Amino acid sequence: MCLGVPGKVISVGEDLHQLATVDVCGVSLRVNIALVCEDSPQALIGQWVLVHVGFAMSLLDEQEALEMLAALEQLRAVGLERPMPEGKDALH
Repeated sequence: MCLGVPGKVISVGEDLHQLATVDVCGVSLRVNIALVCEDSPQALIGQWVLVHVGFAMSLLDEQEALEMLAALEQLRAVGLERPMPEGKDALH
């Protein structure tokens, strides 16, 4: 199963063809912003985006992003309480 995760744009390049840096739960990821950049890439700094397989798929408002992060944290907490089948990890 693949999930998109919310991240906050912390830096961008000169144009939308350069990867931006997005903070996802304290981890910096390099992300393609071409799908969400409608104006100057600099306008994205500080905005929340939904990140999936290296692409910012959509813009999120902060409340929506924080709710998604809280829901993902709850899923992680539940997953840690249940033992995974032998040979499997949480990603498979």
